Amino acid sequence: MLAVVKTGGKQYIVSPGQKIKIEKVEKKEGEEITFSEVLLLQKGKTLEIGTPLVGAAKVVGKVLKQGKQKKVIIFKYKPKKRYKIKKGHRQPFTEVEILKISNI
Repeated sequence: MLAVVKTGGKQYIVSPGQKIKIEKVEKKEGEEITFSEVLLLQKGKTLEIGTPLVGAAKVVGKVLKQGKQKKVIIFKYKPKKRYKIKKGHRQPFTEVEILKISNI
């Protein structure tokens, strides 16, 4: 079983038992999270494509942890102008384990 889920402005291909890192969601560790925006659903050889969403399909997952990704360095520089700026950024994420995909 396979599904394409939309969350945080991005799309993820998921299957049961898979662990994914998504944009931060305000849930505590151990809580369940439901993705109702399912764009595609594959069950066996049948493929159901949503227009834009697959009706009544949902994906249930469990929040494993909240964290931050590795630091990304942003460096701006303009030659001969004495202009340089160095910044760092760590994007927050939520790690989710997909428990089940259901099509009611």
